[in-house]
Amino acid sequence: MTPSPHPPEATEVSGAEPPSAAWELLLPAAGAPARARGRSLQAALRDAVRSGRLVPGTRLPSSRDLAGDLGVSRGLITEAYEQLAAEGYLRTTRGAGTWVGEAVRAAPPGARDLAPGRPAGARVDFVAGSPDLSLFPRTAWAAAQRDALSGLPHATLGYPDPRGLPELRTVLAALLARRRGVVVEPERVIVCSGVTQAVTLLGIVLHARGQHAVGVEDPGSPQYEDLFATAGPRAVRLPVDDQGLVPGPLRESGVRAVVTTPSHHFPSGIAYTPSRRAELLDWARARDGIIVEDDYDGDFRYDRAPVGALQGLDPEHVAYTGSVSKSLAPGLRLGWLVVPDGLTDELVARKRYMDLGNPALDQATLARFIARGDYDRQLRRCQRAYKERRDALLAALEEHLPGTEVSGIAAGLHAIATLPEGCGPHGTLLERFAASGVAVRPLSHYGTSTEERLSLVLGYAHLTPARISEGVRLMAHAAQRADHARARSTKR
Repeated sequence: MTPSPHPPEATEVSGAEPPSAAWELLLPAAGAPARARGRSLQAALRDAVRSGRLVPGTRLPSSRDLAGDLGVSRGLITEAYEQLAAEGYLRTTRGAGTWVGEAVRAAPPGARDLAPGRPAGARVDFVAGSPDLSLFPRTAWAAAQRDALSGLPHATLGYPDPRGLPELRTVLAALLARRRGVVVEPERVIVCSGVTQAVTLLGIVLHARGQHAVGVEDPGSPQYEDLFATAGPRAVRLPVDDQGLVPGPLRESGVRAVVTTPSHHFPSGIAYTPSRRAELLDWARARDGIIVEDDYDGDFRYDRAPVGALQGLDPEHVAYTGSVSKSLAPGLRLGWLVVPDGLTDELVARKRYMDLGNPALDQATLARFIARGDYDRQLRRCQRAYKERRDALLAALEEHLPGTEVSGIAAGLHAIATLPEGCGPHGTLLERFAASGVAVRPLSHYGTSTEERLSLVLGYAHLTPARISEGVRLMAHAAQRADHARARSTKR
Protein backbone atom coordinates (compact mmCIF):
# COMPACT_ATOMS: atom_id res chain seq x y z
CA MET A 1 0.00 0.00 0.00
CA THR A 2 1.46 3.38 -1.03
CA PRO A 3 1.56 5.89 1.86
CA SER A 4 -0.38 9.09 1.48
CA PRO A 5 1.81 12.05 0.42
CA HIS A 6 0.41 13.95 3.38
CA PRO A 7 0.10 11.48 6.27
CA PRO A 8 -1.98 12.72 9.18
CA GLU A 9 0.87 12.21 11.61
CA ALA A 10 3.32 14.20 9.50
CA THR A 11 5.17 17.06 11.11
CA GLU A 12 5.38 19.50 8.22
CA VAL A 13 8.13 22.06 8.45
CA SER A 14 7.12 25.42 7.06
CA GLY A 15 9.48 27.34 4.82
CA ALA A 16 12.83 25.89 3.80
CA GLU A 17 14.33 25.04 7.16
CA PRO A 18 14.29 21.63 8.79
CA PRO A 19 14.25 21.46 12.61
CA SER A 20 17.09 23.50 14.10
CA ALA A 21 19.04 20.52 15.51
CA ALA A 22 19.19 18.84 12.11
CA TRP A 23 19.89 22.19 10.41
CA GLU A 24 22.96 22.73 12.58
CA LEU A 25 24.11 19.20 11.79
CA LEU A 26 24.12 19.96 8.05
CA LEU A 27 26.25 23.10 8.27
CA PRO A 28 29.63 21.36 8.89
CA ALA A 29 28.83 18.85 6.15
CA ALA A 30 28.17 21.69 3.69
CA GLY A 31 31.60 23.09 4.51
CA ALA A 32 33.44 19.81 3.92
CA PRO A 33 36.10 19.61 1.17
CA ALA A 34 34.56 19.52 -2.30
CA ARG A 35 35.38 15.85 -2.95
CA ALA A 36 33.79 14.72 0.30
CA ARG A 37 30.89 17.19 0.44
CA GLY A 38 28.27 14.94 -1.13
CA ARG A 39 29.07 11.98 1.14
CA SER A 40 29.21 14.30 4.16
CA LEU A 41 25.77 15.70 3.43
CA GLN A 42 24.35 12.20 2.99
CA ALA A 43 25.91 11.08 6.27
CA ALA A 44 24.60 14.16 8.10
CA LEU A 45 21.05 13.64 6.85
CA ARG A 46 21.24 9.92 7.63
CA ASP A 47 22.41 10.65 11.17
CA ALA A 48 19.67 13.27 11.64
CA VAL A 49 17.03 10.67 10.77
CA ARG A 50 18.60 7.92 12.87
CA SER A 51 18.97 10.14 15.91
CA GLY A 52 15.38 11.35 15.73
CA ARG A 53 16.29 14.96 14.97
CA LEU A 54 14.27 14.50 11.81
CA VAL A 55 11.21 12.53 12.91
CA PRO A 56 9.18 10.20 10.64
CA GLY A 57 6.75 12.16 8.51
CA THR A 58 8.82 15.35 8.46
CA ARG A 59 8.69 17.11 5.11
CA LEU A 60 12.10 18.26 3.91
CA PRO A 61 12.83 21.45 1.98
CA SER A 62 12.99 21.27 -1.79
CA SER A 63 16.42 20.51 -3.20
CA ARG A 64 16.58 24.04 -4.63
CA ASP A 65 15.77 25.72 -1.32
CA LEU A 66 18.12 23.59 0.77
CA ALA A 67 20.97 23.98 -1.74
CA GLY A 68 20.54 27.74 -1.69
CA ASP A 69 20.52 27.96 2.09
CA LEU A 70 23.56 25.70 2.49
CA GLY A 71 25.48 27.29 -0.37
CA VAL A 72 26.01 24.03 -2.25
CA SER A 73 24.97 22.81 -5.69
CA ARG A 74 21.43 21.58 -6.14
CA GLY A 75 22.84 18.37 -7.62
CA LEU A 76 24.46 17.46 -4.29
CA ILE A 77 21.13 17.80 -2.47
CA THR A 78 19.25 15.90 -5.19
CA GLU A 79 21.80 13.07 -5.06
CA ALA A 80 21.60 12.96 -1.25
CA TYR A 81 17.78 12.78 -1.35
CA GLU A 82 17.87 10.03 -3.99
CA GLN A 83 20.46 7.98 -2.09
CA LEU A 84 18.60 8.17 1.23
CA ALA A 85 15.31 7.39 -0.49
CA ALA A 86 16.92 4.29 -1.99
CA GLU A 87 18.12 3.28 1.48
CA GLY A 88 14.66 3.75 2.96
CA TYR A 89 15.37 6.80 5.14
CA LEU A 90 13.37 9.16 2.94
CA ARG A 91 10.49 8.80 0.51
CA THR A 92 9.61 10.99 -2.39
CA THR A 93 6.21 11.55 -3.95
CA ARG A 94 5.94 13.31 -7.28
CA GLY A 95 4.49 16.75 -6.78
CA ALA A 96 4.42 16.42 -2.99
CA GLY A 97 8.10 16.64 -2.04
CA THR A 98 10.44 14.58 0.10
CA TRP A 99 9.57 13.17 3.51
CA VAL A 100 11.28 11.19 6.27
CA GLY A 101 10.08 7.60 5.95
CA GLU A 102 7.44 6.48 8.44
CA ALA A 103 9.19 3.13 8.96
CA VAL A 104 12.38 4.75 10.28
CA ARG A 105 12.96 4.35 14.00
CA ALA A 106 15.51 6.42 15.86
CA ALA A 107 18.36 4.53 17.50
CA PRO A 108 18.21 4.26 21.29
CA PRO A 109 20.39 6.73 23.22
CA GLY A 110 24.04 5.89 22.89
CA ALA A 111 23.49 3.40 20.07
CA ARG A 112 25.63 3.62 16.94
CA ASP A 113 25.10 1.94 13.59
CA LEU A 114 28.39 0.13 13.00
CA ALA A 115 27.33 -1.12 9.57
CA PRO A 116 25.83 2.01 7.95
CA GLY A 117 23.76 1.58 4.86
CA ARG A 118 22.77 -2.06 5.48
CA PRO A 119 18.96 -1.81 5.64
CA ALA A 120 17.05 -4.20 7.85
CA GLY A 121 14.32 -6.33 6.37
CA ALA A 122 15.51 -6.43 2.75
CA ARG A 123 14.51 -9.59 0.88
CA VAL A 124 17.94 -9.69 -0.79
CA ASP A 125 20.90 -7.71 0.57
CA PHE A 126 23.62 -7.11 -2.04
CA VAL A 127 25.51 -4.60 0.13
CA ALA A 128 29.19 -5.53 -0.12
CA GLY A 129 31.48 -6.26 2.80
CA SER A 130 30.22 -9.42 4.51
CA PRO A 131 31.40 -13.02 4.20
CA ASP A 132 29.07 -15.96 4.71
CA LEU A 133 29.06 -16.30 8.49
CA SER A 134 27.46 -19.75 8.24
CA LEU A 135 30.81 -20.98 6.86
CA PHE A 136 32.56 -20.25 10.15
CA PRO A 137 34.28 -23.53 11.12
CA ARG A 138 32.77 -23.96 14.57
CA THR A 139 33.99 -27.51 15.15
CA ALA A 140 37.58 -26.86 14.07
CA TRP A 141 37.69 -23.55 15.97
CA ALA A 142 36.37 -25.19 19.15
CA ALA A 143 39.00 -27.94 18.85
CA ALA A 144 41.76 -25.37 18.40
CA GLN A 145 40.44 -23.43 21.38
CA ARG A 146 40.42 -26.53 23.61
CA ASP A 147 43.92 -27.39 22.44
CA ALA A 148 45.14 -23.85 23.11
CA LEU A 149 43.51 -23.61 26.53
CA SER A 150 44.86 -26.93 27.72
CA GLY A 151 48.44 -25.91 26.96
CA LEU A 152 48.24 -22.22 27.87
CA PRO A 153 50.74 -21.25 30.59
CA HIS A 154 49.23 -19.38 33.53
CA ALA A 155 51.45 -16.39 32.82
CA THR A 156 49.88 -15.96 29.38
CA LEU A 157 46.58 -15.05 31.05
CA GLY A 158 48.16 -11.88 32.43
CA TYR A 159 48.36 -8.60 30.52
CA PRO A 160 49.64 -9.67 27.09
CA ASP A 161 52.42 -8.19 25.02
CA PRO A 162 50.76 -5.33 23.03
CA ARG A 163 52.43 -6.71 19.91
CA GLY A 164 50.57 -10.00 20.33
CA LEU A 165 51.42 -13.50 21.57
CA PRO A 166 54.81 -14.64 20.21
CA GLU A 167 53.35 -17.93 18.92
CA LEU A 168 50.67 -16.11 16.92
CA ARG A 169 53.13 -13.60 15.46
CA THR A 170 55.39 -16.49 14.46
CA VAL A 171 52.72 -18.43 12.58
CA LEU A 172 51.33 -15.24 11.04
CA ALA A 173 54.76 -14.30 9.71
CA ALA A 174 55.12 -17.73 8.09
CA LEU A 175 51.56 -17.63 6.72
CA LEU A 176 51.90 -14.15 5.18
CA ALA A 177 55.27 -14.98 3.64
CA ARG A 178 53.93 -18.21 2.15
CA ARG A 179 50.53 -17.07 0.91
CA ARG A 180 51.00 -13.35 0.17
CA GLY A 181 54.73 -12.89 -0.45
CA VAL A 182 55.15 -10.55 2.52
CA VAL A 183 58.71 -9.96 3.73
CA VAL A 184 58.36 -10.25 7.49
CA GLU A 185 59.90 -11.37 10.75
CA PRO A 186 57.70 -12.05 13.81
CA GLU A 187 59.18 -8.98 15.54
CA ARG A 188 57.58 -6.73 12.90
CA VAL A 189 54.07 -8.18 13.28
CA ILE A 190 51.58 -6.38 15.52
CA VAL A 191 48.32 -8.20 16.29
CA CYS A 192 45.38 -5.79 16.05
CA SER A 193 41.61 -5.72 16.40
CA GLY A 194 41.19 -5.79 12.64
CA VAL A 195 42.30 -3.43 9.88
CA THR A 196 40.40 -0.51 11.40
CA GLN A 197 42.56 -0.51 14.51
CA ALA A 198 45.71 -0.98 12.43
CA VAL A 199 44.96 2.05 10.25
CA THR A 200 43.86 4.10 13.28
CA LEU A 201 47.16 3.35 15.03
CA LEU A 202 49.10 4.40 11.94
CA GLY A 203 47.06 7.60 11.70
CA ILE A 204 47.80 8.48 15.34
CA VAL A 205 51.54 7.88 14.96
CA LEU A 206 51.80 9.73 11.64
CA HIS A 207 49.88 12.69 13.06
CA ALA A 208 52.22 12.79 16.06
CA ARG A 209 55.09 12.96 13.56
CA GLY A 210 53.58 16.06 11.99
CA GLN A 211 51.76 14.48 9.06
CA HIS A 212 48.36 16.16 9.06
CA ALA A 213 46.95 14.58 5.89
CA VAL A 214 46.73 11.01 4.57
CA GLY A 215 45.76 10.10 1.02
CA VAL A 216 42.95 7.60 0.43
CA GLU A 217 41.53 6.11 -2.76
CA ASP A 218 38.61 7.70 -4.62
CA PRO A 219 36.46 5.71 -5.09
CA GLY A 220 37.25 3.77 -1.97
CA SER A 221 36.06 2.84 1.48
CA PRO A 222 33.76 5.60 2.81
CA GLN A 223 34.94 5.10 6.41
CA TYR A 224 38.27 6.91 6.15
CA GLU A 225 37.05 10.49 6.69
CA ASP A 226 35.62 9.58 10.11
CA LEU A 227 38.46 7.18 10.94
CA PHE A 228 41.22 9.70 10.34
CA ALA A 229 39.23 12.50 11.94
CA THR A 230 39.39 10.42 15.12
CA ALA A 231 43.08 9.59 14.69
CA GLY A 232 44.18 13.13 13.82
CA PRO A 233 45.07 13.46 10.13
CA ARG A 234 42.74 14.70 7.41
CA ALA A 235 41.76 12.22 4.66
CA VAL A 236 42.57 13.46 1.16
CA ARG A 237 40.70 11.64 -1.62
CA LEU A 238 42.93 10.75 -4.60
CA PRO A 239 41.58 9.44 -7.93
CA VAL A 240 41.87 5.83 -9.03
CA ASP A 241 41.54 4.83 -12.69
CA ASP A 242 41.52 1.42 -14.36
CA GLN A 243 45.22 0.91 -13.59
CA GLY A 244 45.36 2.07 -9.98
CA LEU A 245 46.07 5.23 -8.03
CA VAL A 246 46.78 8.08 -10.49
CA PRO A 247 50.37 9.32 -9.93
CA GLY A 248 49.92 13.01 -10.80
CA PRO A 249 47.30 13.95 -8.19
CA LEU A 250 49.19 11.86 -5.61
CA ARG A 251 52.38 13.87 -6.15
CA GLU A 252 50.51 17.18 -6.24
CA SER A 253 48.58 16.46 -3.03
CA GLY A 254 51.67 16.85 -0.83
CA VAL A 255 50.74 13.88 1.37
CA ARG A 256 53.48 11.54 2.60
CA ALA A 257 51.19 8.61 3.44
CA VAL A 258 48.48 6.90 1.43
CA VAL A 259 46.09 3.99 2.12
CA THR A 260 45.66 1.63 -0.84
CA THR A 261 44.12 -1.69 -1.87
CA PRO A 262 46.52 -2.63 -4.70
CA SER A 263 45.87 -6.37 -4.90
CA HIS A 264 42.10 -5.95 -5.28
CA HIS A 265 40.96 -2.34 -5.27
CA PHE A 266 37.80 -1.63 -3.34
CA PRO A 267 35.28 -1.23 -4.83
CA SER A 268 36.25 -1.40 -8.53
CA GLY A 269 37.88 -4.85 -8.23
CA ILE A 270 40.95 -4.02 -10.34
CA ALA A 271 44.46 -5.13 -9.42
CA TYR A 272 46.99 -2.33 -9.74
CA THR A 273 49.07 -2.80 -12.89
CA PRO A 274 52.82 -3.49 -12.51
CA SER A 275 53.65 0.00 -13.79
CA ARG A 276 51.33 1.68 -11.26
CA ARG A 277 52.75 -0.42 -8.43
CA ALA A 278 56.24 0.68 -9.47
CA GLU A 279 55.20 4.36 -9.70
CA LEU A 280 53.58 4.17 -6.27
CA LEU A 281 56.78 2.77 -4.75
CA ASP A 282 58.87 5.42 -6.56
CA TRP A 283 56.68 8.11 -5.01
CA ALA A 284 57.13 6.65 -1.51
CA ARG A 285 60.92 6.51 -1.89
CA ALA A 286 61.16 10.04 -3.29
CA ARG A 287 58.95 11.48 -0.53
CA ASP A 288 60.29 9.25 2.24
CA GLY A 289 56.63 8.34 2.55
CA ILE A 290 54.66 5.29 3.56
CA ILE A 291 52.10 3.20 1.70
CA VAL A 292 49.48 1.48 3.86
CA GLU A 293 48.47 -1.70 2.03
CA ASP A 294 45.01 -2.92 3.05
CA ASP A 295 44.95 -6.53 1.86
CA TYR A 296 41.35 -7.03 2.92
CA ASP A 297 40.59 -10.04 0.71
CA GLY A 298 43.86 -10.92 -0.99
CA ASP A 299 43.40 -14.68 -0.57
CA PHE A 300 40.23 -14.79 -2.63
CA ARG A 301 41.23 -15.00 -6.27
CA TYR A 302 39.39 -17.56 -8.35
CA ASP A 303 40.78 -17.95 -11.83
CA ARG A 304 44.51 -17.57 -11.28
CA ALA A 305 47.06 -17.24 -8.47
CA PRO A 306 46.53 -14.25 -6.13
CA VAL A 307 48.47 -11.07 -6.86
CA GLY A 308 51.35 -10.85 -4.38
CA ALA A 309 51.46 -8.17 -1.73
CA LEU A 310 53.00 -4.83 -2.66
CA GLN A 311 54.89 -4.91 0.64
CA GLY A 312 57.20 -7.62 -0.69
CA LEU A 313 58.74 -5.13 -3.13
CA ASP A 314 59.75 -2.57 -0.48
CA PRO A 315 59.17 -3.54 3.18
CA GLU A 316 60.59 -0.24 4.48
CA HIS A 317 58.05 1.92 2.64
CA VAL A 318 54.94 -0.28 2.92
CA ALA A 319 52.92 -1.07 6.04
CA TYR A 320 50.87 -4.19 5.37
CA THR A 321 47.58 -4.97 7.12
CA GLY A 322 44.91 -7.65 6.92
CA SER A 323 42.53 -9.64 9.10
CA VAL A 324 40.39 -12.77 9.41
CA SER A 325 37.20 -10.73 8.96
CA LYS A 326 36.54 -12.11 5.46
CA SER A 327 38.13 -15.55 5.87
CA LEU A 328 36.62 -16.42 9.27
CA ALA A 329 34.35 -13.77 10.83
CA PRO A 330 34.55 -10.03 11.56
CA GLY A 331 33.27 -10.66 15.08
CA LEU A 332 36.59 -12.24 16.06
CA ARG A 333 38.27 -8.81 15.79
CA LEU A 334 41.64 -10.31 14.90
CA GLY A 335 44.00 -8.79 12.37
CA TRP A 336 47.64 -7.90 11.85
CA LEU A 337 49.91 -5.04 10.93
CA VAL A 338 53.39 -5.55 9.45
CA VAL A 339 55.37 -2.34 9.76
CA PRO A 340 58.70 -0.84 8.69
CA ASP A 341 61.37 -0.93 11.38
CA GLY A 342 61.26 2.82 11.88
CA LEU A 343 57.63 2.77 13.03
CA THR A 344 57.52 -0.35 15.19
CA ASP A 345 58.39 1.09 18.60
CA GLU A 346 55.99 4.05 18.32
CA LEU A 347 53.12 1.85 17.18
CA VAL A 348 53.66 -0.67 19.97
CA ALA A 349 53.77 2.12 22.55
CA ARG A 350 50.51 3.61 21.26
CA LYS A 351 48.82 0.22 21.20
CA ARG A 352 49.90 -0.55 24.76
CA TYR A 353 47.88 2.37 26.07
CA MET A 354 45.02 1.90 23.60
CA ASP A 355 43.93 -1.58 24.75
CA LEU A 356 46.72 -3.29 26.76
CA GLY A 357 46.79 -6.01 24.10
CA ASN A 358 44.30 -8.32 22.41
CA PRO A 359 42.63 -11.22 24.31
CA ALA A 360 45.25 -13.90 24.93
CA LEU A 361 42.95 -16.92 24.54
CA ASP A 362 41.63 -15.72 21.16
CA GLN A 363 45.18 -15.17 19.95
CA ALA A 364 46.29 -18.58 21.16
CA THR A 365 43.29 -20.18 19.44
CA LEU A 366 44.07 -18.52 16.11
CA ALA A 367 47.71 -19.57 16.42
CA ARG A 368 46.68 -23.22 16.91
CA PHE A 369 44.05 -22.95 14.15
CA ILE A 370 46.73 -21.80 11.67
CA ALA A 371 49.39 -24.26 12.89
CA ARG A 372 47.00 -27.24 12.58
CA GLY A 373 46.33 -26.41 8.92
CA ASP A 374 42.72 -25.45 9.64
CA TYR A 375 43.13 -21.93 8.27
CA ASP A 376 44.30 -23.15 4.86
CA ARG A 377 41.41 -25.62 4.76
CA GLN A 378 38.99 -22.81 5.61
CA LEU A 379 40.34 -20.65 2.80
CA ARG A 380 39.92 -23.47 0.29
CA ARG A 381 36.36 -24.07 1.49
CA CYS A 382 35.48 -20.39 1.18
CA GLN A 383 37.09 -20.08 -2.25
CA ARG A 384 34.96 -22.93 -3.59
CA ALA A 385 31.77 -21.47 -2.16
CA TYR A 386 32.43 -17.90 -3.26
CA LYS A 387 33.47 -18.89 -6.78
CA GLU A 388 30.20 -20.78 -7.11
CA ARG A 389 28.28 -17.70 -5.96
CA ARG A 390 30.20 -15.43 -8.30
CA ASP A 391 29.29 -17.72 -11.18
CA ALA A 392 25.66 -17.73 -10.03
CA LEU A 393 25.67 -13.92 -10.10
CA LEU A 394 27.07 -13.84 -13.64
CA ALA A 395 24.49 -16.36 -14.84
CA ALA A 396 21.62 -14.48 -13.21
CA LEU A 397 22.68 -11.14 -14.73
CA GLU A 398 22.97 -12.73 -18.15
CA GLU A 399 19.51 -14.26 -17.82
CA HIS A 400 17.55 -11.42 -16.22
CA LEU A 401 19.52 -8.26 -17.14
CA PRO A 402 21.12 -9.02 -20.52
CA GLY A 403 23.52 -6.34 -21.68
CA THR A 404 24.88 -5.73 -18.18
CA GLU A 405 28.64 -5.30 -18.14
CA VAL A 406 30.34 -7.00 -15.20
CA SER A 407 33.85 -6.23 -13.94
CA GLY A 408 36.00 -6.98 -10.91
CA ILE A 409 35.05 -10.66 -10.96
CA ALA A 410 38.50 -12.25 -10.85
CA ALA A 411 38.75 -11.94 -7.08
CA GLY A 412 37.06 -10.82 -3.90
CA LEU A 413 33.54 -10.98 -2.52
CA HIS A 414 31.77 -8.49 -4.79
CA ALA A 415 31.45 -7.46 -8.44
CA ILE A 416 30.61 -4.29 -10.35
CA ALA A 417 27.54 -4.52 -12.60
CA THR A 418 27.01 -1.65 -15.06
CA LEU A 419 23.39 -1.77 -16.22
CA PRO A 420 22.42 -1.44 -19.89
CA GLU A 421 21.63 1.95 -21.38
CA GLY A 422 18.05 3.10 -21.16
CA CYS A 423 17.27 1.68 -17.74
CA GLY A 424 16.17 5.07 -16.49
CA PRO A 425 17.37 7.75 -14.03
CA HIS A 426 19.73 6.41 -11.39
CA GLY A 427 17.73 7.72 -8.44
CA THR A 428 14.47 6.28 -9.76
CA LEU A 429 16.04 2.87 -10.34
CA LEU A 430 17.56 2.76 -6.85
CA GLU A 431 14.21 3.70 -5.32
CA ARG A 432 12.48 0.92 -7.26
CA PHE A 433 15.14 -1.62 -6.24
CA ALA A 434 14.61 -0.68 -2.60
CA ALA A 435 10.83 -0.84 -2.97
CA SER A 436 11.24 -4.34 -4.45
CA GLY A 437 13.12 -5.45 -1.34
CA VAL A 438 16.64 -5.34 -2.79
CA ALA A 439 19.38 -3.54 -0.83
CA VAL A 440 22.16 -2.43 -3.14
CA ARG A 441 24.70 0.38 -3.35
CA PRO A 442 25.71 2.29 -6.48
CA LEU A 443 29.39 2.81 -7.26
CA SER A 444 28.89 6.52 -6.55
CA HIS A 445 28.24 5.63 -2.88
CA TYR A 446 31.97 4.94 -2.53
CA GLY A 447 33.31 8.14 -4.08
CA THR A 448 33.47 10.17 -7.25
CA SER A 449 31.65 8.63 -10.19
CA THR A 450 31.14 10.18 -13.62
CA GLU A 451 29.54 7.16 -15.28
CA GLU A 452 26.44 7.83 -17.38
CA ARG A 453 25.16 4.29 -16.83
CA LEU A 454 24.30 3.08 -13.35
CA SER A 455 27.01 0.86 -11.85
CA LEU A 456 26.10 -1.30 -8.86
CA VAL A 457 28.47 -2.83 -6.32
CA LEU A 458 27.02 -6.30 -5.75
CA GLY A 459 28.23 -8.22 -2.73
CA TYR A 460 27.52 -11.92 -3.25
CA ALA A 461 29.63 -13.94 -0.79
CA HIS A 462 27.01 -13.93 1.98
CA LEU A 463 24.16 -15.01 -0.33
CA THR A 464 23.20 -18.46 -1.55
CA PRO A 465 23.02 -18.98 -5.34
CA ALA A 466 19.22 -19.15 -5.11
CA ARG A 467 19.05 -15.86 -3.22
CA ILE A 468 21.42 -14.23 -5.72
CA SER A 469 19.18 -15.27 -8.60
CA GLU A 470 16.10 -14.00 -6.78
CA GLY A 471 17.72 -10.62 -6.12
CA VAL A 472 18.75 -10.11 -9.75
CA ARG A 473 15.28 -11.14 -10.91
CA LEU A 474 13.69 -8.58 -8.58
CA MET A 475 16.02 -5.87 -9.89
CA ALA A 476 15.17 -6.78 -13.48
CA HIS A 477 11.45 -6.52 -12.79
CA ALA A 478 11.96 -3.18 -11.05
CA ALA A 479 13.94 -1.88 -14.03
CA GLN A 480 11.20 -3.02 -16.41
CA ARG A 481 8.55 -1.19 -14.36
CA ALA A 482 10.69 1.95 -14.42
CA ASP A 483 11.05 1.63 -18.20
CA HIS A 484 7.29 1.20 -18.68
CA ALA A 485 6.55 4.18 -16.43
CA ARG A 486 8.98 6.33 -18.41
CA ALA A 487 7.41 5.21 -21.70
CA ARG A 488 3.91 6.15 -20.46
CA SER A 489 5.20 9.53 -19.31
CA THR A 490 6.79 10.15 -22.71
CA LYS A 491 3.52 9.38 -24.54
CA ARG A 492 1.69 11.96 -22.46
